[in-house]
Amino acid sequence: MSEEPKGIREGVEESKGDPRVVLILNAALSGLFAWTAFWALQLLDIAEVTVTNVGTLALVVFALTYVTVLR
Repeated sequence: MSEEPKGIREGVEESKGDPRVVLILNAALSGLFAWTAFWALQLLDIAEVTVTNVGTLALVVFALTYVTVLR
């Protein structure tokens, strides 16, 4: 009872999670964001939803979040 409960920060810092899960989530969310962005641009007749457009934006977003968050 004398031990103070740990906060979220301590729990996250001590976590030994699998980094592959983070990479898979990053890839999935980057792809979803890229598709949503081009879908909205297509509604405005600015750009088309193509595999190349979505794939390129997804790779850019994935790389930026990887560099910013994981490294």
